[in-house]
Amino acid sequence: MFEQLLTQDDVTEELALRSSFGVMAYHGGSLEKTTDAIARETAALAGASYYGVVQTAEEPTHIASTEVAASHSEALATFLEHINVVVTIHGYGREHLFHSVLLGGRNRALARHIAAHSRFVLPRFTFHDQLDEIPRELAGQHKRNPVNLPPNKGVQIELPPTLRWNRAEWGWSDHGEIGRAPQVDAFIGSLAAAIRTWPLATPPA
Repeated sequence: MFEQLLTQDDVTEELALRSSFGVMAYHGGSLEKTTDAIARETAALAGASYYGVVQTAEEPTHIASTEVAASHSEALATFLEHINVVVTIHGYGREHLFHSVLLGGRNRALARHIAAHSRFVLPRFTFHDQLDEIPRELAGQHKRNPVNLPPNKGVQIELPPTLRWNRAEWGWSDHGEIGRAPQVDAFIGSLAAAIRTWPLATPPA
């Protein structure tokens, strides 16, 4: 499925190699809106490497994370060979978690580090960095999930619609002609700061 997706005219892969810290958004564009914009700019601000898959179709295709494989993408393989830890940006929506940012993945120390940087910047949102607070299907624990492929694993960040939505312009932030929502700008800044202050040799405790 992933290999077929990448052959479509309305799908674009993006790659920028910088430091050995990686930021990914492979459900970007019209699928999980605003996630690619957040990942792309966070990586640039933090001097981190970036890989994204951006769809523009009105009815985009969702590929399970476990199907996003380096064997089907030279760009993804290059990215994963270059980094040793990663943050993946996703979007989700559940009514009872409307203001909850979920920090999954197997690098739990990094999850706590990111939560500590973001809580004070975005007090309207709750940052869940304990796995027992995160629905299992959103926790990013499968070994084939790209968030767990680098040597030091990583953090899967699930962002609710309220963080990605621009209320002033009534549309998805950074999507189409909609501008940047203030909470998106704040999150990008806090995540970039967390990345810049993360020691890359730290194990995924």
